[in-house]
Amino acid sequence: MRISSLAVAVTIGVLMATSSTMGFDGTHAPNTPLSPREAFRDGTLALKIGQTAKAVTSLQYAAENGHAIAQWKLGRMYAEGDGVPHDDLRAFKYFQQVVIDHGDDNPSQPQARFVANAYVELGEYYRDGIPNSPVKADPAHARDMFAYAASYFGDPDAQYNLGRLYLSGTGTRRDTRQAARWFLLAANKGHYEAQAVLGRILFKGEDMPRQRALGLMWLTLASDGCAGQVQWIADARKAAFDQATEDEREMALMLIKRRINEGRPW
Repeated sequence: MRISSLAVAVTIGVLMATSSTMGFDGTHAPNTPLSPREAFRDGTLALKIGQTAKAVTSLQYAAENGHAIAQWKLGRMYAEGDGVPHDDLRAFKYFQQVVIDHGDDNPSQPQARFVANAYVELGEYYRDGIPNSPVKADPAHARDMFAYAASYFGDPDAQYNLGRLYLSGTGTRRDTRQAARWFLLAANKGHYEAQAVLGRILFKGEDMPRQRALGLMWLTLASDGCAGQVQWIADARKAAFDQATEDEREMALMLIKRRINEGRPW
């Protein structure tokens, strides 16, 4: 689950307030060095009109001067090959710089979601490694990245990934109950993959007491959340629904209605 384009736009709007070094026509005052915020603004505007080379130059200037979202944006661009050559090692280094410069930022700051996502990206790189690079698979380090973002920032992607490590015993001891705890935190924030895995665990009773109605509830919410577009979730929900009794189906529906009435649509 990636940070949405709306979240990026909203945060950019908050962080791109015009500074006193700008002229009345929106241009830079002569002989005034750009601030990191101004360079970031120029970079994002250049991206919008397709001037990628100019955008990268401006974003690099902002990133080198500690602008968290510029660092994150460059990391995403290189990770996805978006306007620049795909380069996972370069992406890794930008995400690494985000956490070095901003890992202790207050979680309530607008940029915190991007800092948390940088931890998640690093966790995924450490979990799998980067071929033909110094970054080797290090599941224990991946766990540390996910755990910090999951606990300090409360990031649902991090909570989901941490749950997966506990569920598989990768980089840590296998602990289904601990995995379910992290999945639940993410599920309550609308993370449909966490909802689906939690639902499967509860429905089947994997290393913990079986709660079939509750499991079916989570699988249904997950299927609705992804609009049936994720096949493994749709298949898991259908299998549980087919195996459930009529009473279990009715109880699952009642639990969903209760969540809606409580103002929790997920």
